[in-house]
Amino acid sequence: MHMDFFLAGPPLVSLLAGIAILIWPRLLNYIVAFYLIFFGLMGLLPLI
Repeated sequence: MHMDFFLAGPPLVSLLAGIAILIWPRLLNYIVAFYLIFFGLMGLLPLI
């Protein structure tokens, strides 16, 4: 079940971010920054 989250996580986050950007265009900078920081950290941290 833990692995399923990582397989479905990025598409789900992308979908939610896209919807949020359509509703609030000013959030684009924050959403992109959060996405890059979060998935950058996930790539750098060893898998548990």
